[in-house]
Amino acid sequence: MIHIQPFTFNPFSENTYVLHDDTGEAIIIDPGCYEKAELDKLTTYIENNQLRPVKIVNTHAHIDHVLGVEAVKRKYQIPFYLHQLEEPVLKAVKSYASNYGFAQFSEPEIDVHLHEGDSVNFGKSTLKVLFVPGHAPGHIAFVNDAQRFVIGGDVLFRQSIGRTDLPGGNMNTLLSSIRTQLFVLPDDYTVYAGHMEPTTIGFEKKNNPFLR
Repeated sequence: MIHIQPFTFNPFSENTYVLHDDTGEAIIIDPGCYEKAELDKLTTYIENNQLRPVKIVNTHAHIDHVLGVEAVKRKYQIPFYLHQLEEPVLKAVKSYASNYGFAQFSEPEIDVHLHEGDSVNFGKSTLKVLFVPGHAPGHIAFVNDAQRFVIGGDVLFRQSIGRTDLPGGNMNTLLSSIRTQLFVLPDDYTVYAGHMEPTTIGFEKKNNPFLR
């Protein structure tokens, strides 16, 4: 069974997720921890639960989702996974990080590129990779059918969607991604988003004002 532990980090209130199963192996999705206290909170949870992180996996590379990647890589000596189209998005972060108060941002090296249809494995568990661009050009999401959930990043929120006014964003592309990749999932699938509280596919089909 996969256990999902959310953390909300940095001034953007970004959701970082630690996923682990009963083997103790864990993955860290979108580590946004920048301050030492945030990193300590993440690592304390990992240590208290005797987890063994094996990889960092990102939905996309906007600043709020990558602030902690390099620190987590150094701490656990584990690889960083990202879609290839997000590489220029990641490289751009250092050019504007100081404008947002993150002068100590350190750009991580991408170790493995993820693509549509790939699997992310840890312990006895598997997540399927979906390509869901629109908020960011190489945005991906992670689906587990056994437990019926999606780690969706900044694509679909509770009664909202990801912004599309950033470089590489496109409203029509985002709406298409949601309709063709997420809304084809059963209504009871839980969506763990990059911001705000979780929602479900069924709730958003009925109530999301951007998708009626």
